Amino acid sequence: MGFATPEQVEQFFHDVPEFERMLVRSGVILLKYWFSITDEEQQLRFLMRIHDPMKQWKLSPMDLQSRVRWEDYTRAKEDMFTRTNIPEAPWFIVEGNDKKRARLNCIDHFLKQVPYTTVSHDQITLPHRKFDPHYERKTLPHELYVPQKY
Repeated sequence: MGFATPEQVEQFFHDVPEFERMLVRSGVILLKYWFSITDEEQQLRFLMRIHDPMKQWKLSPMDLQSRVRWEDYTRAKEDMFTRTNIPEAPWFIVEGNDKKRARLNCIDHFLKQVPYTTVSHDQITLPHRKFDPHYERKTLPHELYVPQKY
C-alpha cells in the first residue's frame, strides 16, 4: 500500500533477523505469533462489523483495502515467514477462526516456552505500624471522591 519502498522492505528483511538474534543473545525470550484466519472467516467478520453499528468503529478504510488485497497480503505474509523465521526466533501460527480457542491455545503454548524455575525468597513478616496518638485523619473535600454507584 505504499508504506515502504522496495529498498526499505529489503533492508527490513535484512535487519530483522540480525536484530532478533541480538535480542536473544542478550537473554530475551522472543516468541512471534501469527493469528491466522481463513478468507471466509475474514469476510464473515467484516460483514458482521458492517451490519452491527456497535462494531463499525473496528473497520477502517485500510481494513476494507485488506479485504481487496487478501491474496497480496497472504503472499507478503508467506514471504515474511520465509525470511524472518529463524531458529533463534521462530514464528508460531495460531489457527484463529475461533477467537476463544485461539487465545487459549496461544496462552498454553506461550507458557510452555518459558523455562520456569522455583525462585527462593525470604519469609516476609508485616511490620507493626507506627502509631501517633495525636494524629487525627483529615476529612477531605467531597468533590475529590469518585461517586459510589456500585
